[in-house]
Amino acid sequence: MSIDKFMEDAVTGWMKSSGEHADIVMSTRIRLARNLKGYRFPIAFTAEEAHKIDEAVSTALLNSGEKGYAYMKMSELPLLDRQVLVEKHLVSPQLTDSKRHGAVLLSEDETISIMVNEEDHIRIQCIYPGFQLENAYEQADTVDNYLEGQLPYAFDEAFGYLTSCPSNTGTGMRASVMMHLPALTITKQIDRIIPAITRLGMVVRGSYGEGSEAPGNIYQVSNQTTLGKTEKEILADLKNVALRLIAHERRSRELLLSKSRVALENKLFRSLGIITYARLLPSGEAARCLSDVRLGIDLNIIEDIDMSILNELMVFMQPGFLQQYAKAELTAEERDIFRANLFRERLRPDRQQEENNKEK
Repeated sequence: MSIDKFMEDAVTGWMKSSGEHADIVMSTRIRLARNLKGYRFPIAFTAEEAHKIDEAVSTALLNSGEKGYAYMKMSELPLLDRQVLVEKHLVSPQLTDSKRHGAVLLSEDETISIMVNEEDHIRIQCIYPGFQLENAYEQADTVDNYLEGQLPYAFDEAFGYLTSCPSNTGTGMRASVMMHLPALTITKQIDRIIPAITRLGMVVRGSYGEGSEAPGNIYQVSNQTTLGKTEKEILADLKNVALRLIAHERRSRELLLSKSRVALENKLFRSLGIITYARLLPSGEAARCLSDVRLGIDLNIIEDIDMSILNELMVFMQPGFLQQYAKAELTAEERDIFRANLFRERLRPDRQQEENNKEK
């Protein structure tokens, strides 16, 4: 399978369909951290050890006959291709550092990503659309069980799976949901909710994980504890917190509609106007406007725009994909111009009608 396939398709698997509570929960991710017995962690291993780990993991997966994995070595990919893989949430930013001897194996539908030699020897990632914690975990667990049957994992009876960072020791599992929370952000309730979630043993980050911002009112909520709890307990705790957030967001949306409908409609349609007609469109403004239009569609205020187009633009608007699409390196201003042109083209009424006719 060619790298070109993953570069050309802007909308990755989890964006092409929807799951439960899809108006708020955009995706569910399970990530399992694993290491091989007898090797030092990536922070201290040698190039020779990295090569042996890479070879062992990739051979096991490519010979499995499952999912049609594609193998990519980070050091052999152009910087722009690596950036696009990050923007599609297929790899972490840390993996793209070529000095880390990193590689990735991707399933054809892009729901499964196995990162090799990131912070740990193996990072199994499974992403599903909408709110599907149990389904995503079952898929990740299936891959994990297969690899554990082929490779010797570093495991301790007292501490569980041994990981490079002590905070991942135990189950080695990070479960997360990516949530669109515009109403909680508009009403500023998110500022008091985040500390409360932290006290429950969860962490709230931006859409690209630790240290990232939350452009477009998109937040990633995940478990903070991996030791002392089973996988089922972690999933149950996260599910409980996510359902509370969903309920709070729905109430905030209802409040905005009942108390400030005209002001809300004005805000949402202004944002639609910007992304439909702007000639310069910075990434921050594009993210904010896409969030507003998404909210408008979910509230049935904005009609005749397919959500899949917004999902596509979420990826296309980012620097790596813009330059990949333009087939040229672009300055910041050139990206703002190109982004505006791209948005106008995709949101043209006749273009949307063409897309609808194709689906029929």
